[in-house]
Amino acid sequence: MIKYERLNTEKAKAAEKSLEKAKALNKSYNTPEVNAALAEMFRGKCYICENKEGISSFQIEHLKPHKGDAELKYDWRNLFWSCAHCNNIKNAKYDPILDCTKVDVDKKIAFRKEGYFGKDEKLQFIPLGEGEEIKNTIALLYEAYYGSTPQKKVEAANIRKALRRSLSDFKNLVREYYEAEEYEKEDIRCLIHKELGQGSSFVAFKRWLIWDNKEKYGELFP
Repeated sequence: MIKYERLNTEKAKAAEKSLEKAKALNKSYNTPEVNAALAEMFRGKCYICENKEGISSFQIEHLKPHKGDAELKYDWRNLFWSCAHCNNIKNAKYDPILDCTKVDVDKKIAFRKEGYFGKDEKLQFIPLGEGEEIKNTIALLYEAYYGSTPQKKVEAANIRKALRRSLSDFKNLVREYYEAEEYEKEDIRCLIHKELGQGSSFVAFKRWLIWDNKEKYGELFP
């Protein structure tokens, strides 16, 4: 999880108008305008697991469960974009969690992947502060990446496979940067910055690969 800006774009404006209309008519908040705005804001990926690969279903997720409360149900600031796997896990079970449109989640939690080759691998989400929101967010992340039911464990394994591939490609890109001739570095640096930006998959893990090795890689992402 990383921070996303809830910008006042044209798609966001259209989403808010559609929500006002849906609320007045007691219709569904699941409008084309809302879906388009959320996909834009969250760069087409799940805000919880950060996966973009092979997702068959995205859903509108309420950060704070609305439980029939119309104000929360139609509040644009309470609507987020998640894959079906993470939305079904979070549901109303984890509340409150960190609001990734207001705080840098990857500055509140360290995202680390240790070990290699399946059995030795372990994902870690280390709190960098205290509070119920951090604690609940970490619990949600563990369940999203590991699952708690047979079906969810299979889905989570697929997410971890995508994470493994994405991190492997990123590490290779960093190695290529340090092995490149000086005249080649700028182009590779641009690619690395793109991988560390909001639109990439599993950005929190990639950023922490750099932050955990500041002495060697700090120039790539201060």
